[in-house]
Amino acid sequence: MPSVLLVSDLGFAAPRALLARHGLRLVEVAPGAAIPGSYWGECEAGVIGGTVFARADTPLHSLLHEACHLLVLPPARRARVHTDATDSIEEEDATCYLQIVLADALPGVGRARMQADMDAWGYSFRLGSAHAWFEQDASEARQLLIARGLIGAA
Repeated sequence: MPSVLLVSDLGFAAPRALLARHGLRLVEVAPGAAIPGSYWGECEAGVIGGTVFARADTPLHSLLHEACHLLVLPPARRARVHTDATDSIEEEDATCYLQIVLADALPGVGRARMQADMDAWGYSFRLGSAHAWFEQDASEARQLLIARGLIGAA
């Protein structure tokens, strides 16, 4: 496994508070137990409705990514989510963008670390890195987030 921040590095309190501010729940899953709603299995976060499931060994980027999938969806669609949030490229891009932005709200994380962890884990961007994509190629994702009221225009 690449060296990325895990939930255990930060604890559950800060991510739980961040998700709660956005109307989502974070449920801690017992060590070694299967993570409900995990698309990728293993230690990857899961989603069901407005709830994100994670273990201490879940990569922090995975927790934020799945939470952002839920935030990007309109509330009616969010309520129906179980495991697979979307097959929309536009929503996937917006999810990645929001994941980077929300990393700033977590102590000791921030955008640069989130982008590095995304690269280390194998997220794939046309420009070769999460940072380059975020700075130079994510205007459509940003516009979708502004249109849905998830970030400001500034």
